[in-house]
Amino acid sequence: YAQFYSRDEFCHYNMFNHHFFGGEASSAVLDAFLREHDGKKVMMVVDPPFGGLVKPLANSFSLISQTWRKLQNSGDSNVDMPMIWIFPYFFEPRILECLPLLIMLDYQVDYDNHPLYKHGKTGRRQSPVRLFTNIPPKHFVLPREEGYRFCFFCQRYVCSLNKHCNECNLCPSKDGRKWKHCTACRKCVKPSWRHCLPCGRCALPDHPCRHAEGKDGCFSCGSLEHKRRACPLKDTRRKN
Repeated sequence: YAQFYSRDEFCHYNMFNHHFFGGEASSAVLDAFLREHDGKKVMMVVDPPFGGLVKPLANSFSLISQTWRKLQNSGDSNVDMPMIWIFPYFFEPRILECLPLLIMLDYQVDYDNHPLYKHGKTGRRQSPVRLFTNIPPKHFVLPREEGYRFCFFCQRYVCSLNKHCNECNLCPSKDGRKWKHCTACRKCVKPSWRHCLPCGRCALPDHPCRHAEGKDGCFSCGSLEHKRRACPLKDTRRKN
């Protein structure tokens, strides 16, 4: 990007440690960009590598939001900069742990140059990439022609298969499939999961079951003699 944009338009930046390679000059460019004037607004949109750690990314995004807040003249210190974080849905617990105000939308982000995450894929091949945002979900109108509908109870657009659960009082699906409610767990779970009485939770039918009370054992092979990190089959499964 540095080949096509001037120093006043582009900054070489490491989002994992909040480092500007251009030093104070680049920081000044960011400050000028974040300083809203003439009615113009700023929103941060990030599409980081999916293999990156959530915590350092969230820390960098928080620092940018703090800078934005200091440059505004509203005087409201509780306002956060609008942002959209593009990341897989299974990182939701980690993201909310770091930035609890973010909400995951149902919209499936597709990539034209990705072998799997392309528009039109169905079932388990659907893209797991979602939008995490602090903007109210009702402001995102998702296309009905792509299989989204508006949920009156949740006041947001969701995937057509994401049915509203009266027990949970939300549309629970995370992966685009229709989830089912488990009365024992008191929450909705994936359709392929079954409630396991020894484990006291829902899991896949062939999961390593905890047979001995008080002993978690290995989640990979089910042995009660070791944990997963010490499992002798761990490296073998990884090679296969």
